[in-house]
Amino acid sequence: MNRISIRDKTFSGIPAKDNLESLHVVIVGVAFVSRMYYADAYSAEQVAKPTCWSSDTELPAINVPDHKRQSARCVDCPQNIKGSGRGLGRACRFVQRLAVVMVDDLETVYQIQLPPTSIFGDAVEGDMPLRAYARYLEVRETPFVALVTDMYFDASSDVPKLFFRPVRPLEERELETVKRMMEHEDTTRALSLSIVPVEHGNVSPFAVTDGFIINN
Repeated sequence: MNRISIRDKTFSGIPAKDNLESLHVVIVGVAFVSRMYYADAYSAEQVAKPTCWSSDTELPAINVPDHKRQSARCVDCPQNIKGSGRGLGRACRFVQRLAVVMVDDLETVYQIQLPPTSIFGDAVEGDMPLRAYARYLEVRETPFVALVTDMYFDASSDVPKLFFRPVRPLEERELETVKRMMEHEDTTRALSLSIVPVEHGNVSPFAVTDGFIINN
């Protein structure tokens, strides 16, 4: 799977486009909110498989081993309490995956995972996290897939944090291609919660950031 990383507040993972601070894409899919908990702080040697996780934010996934499951329900989990993580944050973090294509290559799907700061929050002077952007488009009866979106970093944030804004509507020929890609198997894979088996733990499925990724 093609993945875009936002580590170090630059986009990487896209041929000939690495280390950009802004990226024009078409969003062809948005996954549900997920949660992931790592018992240990992230390091380059960290096993990719999280300690506990949930694909629906309510119940831990059924394939989480009993000895690693933190709670019967996310809502009751001690890792879901403010202050259980760094500062006032939660140790169990939200995750949201997007499936996107590049404006100049509408048939190659990339997965990008967003930290919570890129998902939640209000629009401020035109800077919109994902959910604020979704509300902005909903009022205008415009779906994500109908236009080019600019993803760009919040220059004032110490950690990778993305904002979204519309660039232009798609041309008819572009829209036809994008509609096909919405149903493509690569899009389905990009939106799926995939936990790397322990034996393949040296291969990370995620673009790790100091934060987490969330769903709409």
